Amino acid sequence: MNINIICIGKLKEKYWQEAVREYAKRLGSYCSLCIIELKESPLRANPSPADEEAVKEAEGREILKKIRDGDYVISLEIRGKSFSSEHLAEHIEKLGIDGRSTVDFVIGGSLGLSAEVSRRADLALSFSAMTFPHQMMRVILLEQIYRSFKIIRHETYHK
Repeated sequence: MNINIICIGKLKEKYWQEAVREYAKRLGSYCSLCIIELKESPLRANPSPADEEAVKEAEGREILKKIRDGDYVISLEIRGKSFSSEHLAEHIEKLGIDGRSTVDFVIGGSLGLSAEVSRRADLALSFSAMTFPHQMMRVILLEQIYRSFKIIRHETYHK
C-alpha cells in the first residue's frame, strides 16, 4: 500500500524531524510512505476573515494538485469522524482488501483545510475535538498509521 502524507509547512524543530524519521523508518516494513510538504501561503498581520479564507483556498489548490484521481483521501479535520486505533486499522485493512493502492492523508495548515479539499476527501477523520499544532499532528498521524499496521498483522505494540 502507498501512503502519502500531504501537509502544509515544513518541520522546523529537530525533535519533530527525528520523530517523523523514526516512524517513517518503522513504516518501511509495512507500506511505501511519501511525505509531501507544501509551502505555507503567506498571511499578513491582522488578517481579515477574507484574508484567511484566501490562504486556505491557495493552500487547498496546492493540496489538490498532489491528489490523483484514484487515491483514497483522508482529511484530518476537527469536525471529522472519531475512530479508535482498532477502527482505523480495520479501515486501512479494508481499503487494501478493496484494492485501494494509495491512501492520501491530508493535514492542513494553521488555518485548516479549504472547503474544496474537504469535499474531495473520502473520509474526514478527527483525532480529537482539541486543536493540535500541525507539526505535532504529523507525528501523531504517523504513529497511528504504524499502530494500525501492527494491529492488522497481529504484532505486539498495540495495548
